[in-house]
Amino acid sequence: MNISNHPRITVLMPVYNCELYIKEAIDSILNQTFSDFEFIIIDDASTDETLSIIRSYDDNRIKLIEKPLNTGYTNSLNYGLSIAKGEYIARMDGDDISFPERFEKQINFLDKNLDIVVCGSFFKIIETDKIYAVCENHEEIKLAMLEECPIGHPTVMMRIKIFQKYDLIYDVSKEPAEDYDLWTRLSVLGKLHNLQEVLLNYRMHNSQVSKKRSNEQKKAAVVIKVNLLNYLNFEKNRESQNVLEKIIQRDVLFFEEMQQFPDLKNKLILANEISFFEKTGFERYLSNIMNNIFKDYFLNREKYSPKVYFQYLKIKREWKSKLILFHEVKLFIKSMIYYKKIN
Repeated sequence: MNISNHPRITVLMPVYNCELYIKEAIDSILNQTFSDFEFIIIDDASTDETLSIIRSYDDNRIKLIEKPLNTGYTNSLNYGLSIAKGEYIARMDGDDISFPERFEKQINFLDKNLDIVVCGSFFKIIETDKIYAVCENHEEIKLAMLEECPIGHPTVMMRIKIFQKYDLIYDVSKEPAEDYDLWTRLSVLGKLHNLQEVLLNYRMHNSQVSKKRSNEQKKAAVVIKVNLLNYLNFEKNRESQNVLEKIIQRDVLFFEEMQQFPDLKNKLILANEISFFEKTGFERYLSNIMNNIFKDYFLNREKYSPKVYFQYLKIKREWKSKLILFHEVKLFIKSMIYYKKIN
């Protein structure tokens, strides 16, 4: 099959040691109902049979890049962005399976909705009945990003012009949450959208980067969430920023830090008068955080003393929040007997 010098889509697929799954992944792309694409496969110095399987294909849409040294997944993505010729970037991983009509449906949507810069979809976990039904529109996605990544990276098709206009690349320092970080940065430059149907089968296995580096991913996610809130440009200092990071991470706060949250909450609500986040949903998010702080401090402690109970009475009055009677009585008893949790 011939490929033009200006394909509509660049399929970008970094791979590393995918011999067990790579054939299904490649076949699912070559069998797309929309065929005007270049297929850039970047091998990150695989040591198994991945390369030989890729080389066995005779399709001039495939452009195989062989890296002599393993420099990482995000490095491969950024190199792929730099050489892409397509109007759109379609992401794909070497262990997933795209549905035949995926590209056709995504490109039709993007052609009709010029304000959308990223289009993802639902995805199904291979060998299970589990479907990730991600939220649909831009406002829902922005709110969801305050708590988790609501876009499946290998499901997306992205508009290349947005990367060129703002000189965007993936942030290597955010790996293995580099996609989550990218969506938050793109959310202020254009709209994000998820098609409400399954267009990709997603494989979960223990050799995935996200499985091996889950602690790093969680730490990066905290930074990403705080950065997203910082787009509100609210009044803050280093101390309040540290408190915000601890709150997002669900770290145990000191009582003095806990007392800062109502003021911080009010500043965030005031800063959101520009409606960066949908107002009702954002206020609900902040109220949930406040509730978590309250419960974590008074119910999930290692040590109790009378001081803790008097702190509760103070917060109960100031925040106009209280525990249910059972937990309030339990807190009183633990505080009076100087209870200490034994691990």
